[in-house]
Amino acid sequence: MSDRIFGGFGLLLAIFYIWAATIIKDSFMVDVVGPRAFPYMVGTVLALCSIYFIFRPDDEPAWPTFQKFSEIFFATAVMLLYAWVLPEVGFLISTVFATAYLTWRLGTQPFWSLVTGVATSGGIYIVFHLILGLSLAKGPLGF
Repeated sequence: MSDRIFGGFGLLLAIFYIWAATIIKDSFMVDVVGPRAFPYMVGTVLALCSIYFIFRPDDEPAWPTFQKFSEIFFATAVMLLYAWVLPEVGFLISTVFATAYLTWRLGTQPFWSLVTGVATSGGIYIVFHLILGLSLAKGPLGF
């Protein structure tokens, strides 16, 4: 039953997503594919997966324990906090802490989680900001 409810919500989300894609305005520089193609593809895949859940649900889904739910809750809270502090703290610092926490919760030792956070943050900064020239959130230190 829970798979069918999940599939129903997913189908409603897919319908809304495809509808929202229909109201995307064309810019003055339109390519062959257009700006709506990718949202249409995402909405279609979401709709197909949701329909699968509605018509082919699991017999008895195995629900996570309370501990696993709390892990999911705290991971979600870290991602929301990351998005909230990103403009204030900056990309490098906030990404280090978010990545370090998430890798730690996935089973890495705390020291190596911090190393992974620093490497991930620095690597993304080098590729996206220094090489590709994309703008990332600047923190109080100016980077």
